[in-house]
Amino acid sequence: MGKTDKTNVMRVLDAKKVRYESHSYEADPSLTGEQIAEILGEDAEKVFKTLVTRGKSGQYYVFVLPVESELDLKKAAFTSGEKSVAMIKQKDLLPLTGYVHGGCSPIGMKKQFRTFIHSTAPAFDRVFVSAGKVGHQVELSPEDLIRIVGCEVADIIN
Repeated sequence: MGKTDKTNVMRVLDAKKVRYESHSYEADPSLTGEQIAEILGEDAEKVFKTLVTRGKSGQYYVFVLPVESELDLKKAAFTSGEKSVAMIKQKDLLPLTGYVHGGCSPIGMKKQFRTFIHSTAPAFDRVFVSAGKVGHQVELSPEDLIRIVGCEVADIIN
């Protein structure tokens, strides 16, 4: 990827002087997270997806979890201090975060929401998250991801 091909996520990482590696593949929104991990040649437990929810209070929360896992809404509510949380509608994702479905990243959202990352992330040397565009991923240390996003580490999956 050339300089002009940088995604917003990459520009944020560059500005914060965070070391990362970018990976791109044919943009296909029908690919599952597991298929993306396979394309990257990585274990699915190291490739993380970003889910956006809304709590009963009206607050938004971001959850970052391994692609092969499912968000446990009860654990998510408990962790965020809400009575309940629900996934936002797909049509609300772009106006809220600046990202499209399949390209949502916890890095560089329009507004920084309280963000939780699954408790397995710190065990890895490197993790993958969306680079903010379908067909693009960034690989970075979980410590850097947690630090720059302000993630809280929690058990959030079934």
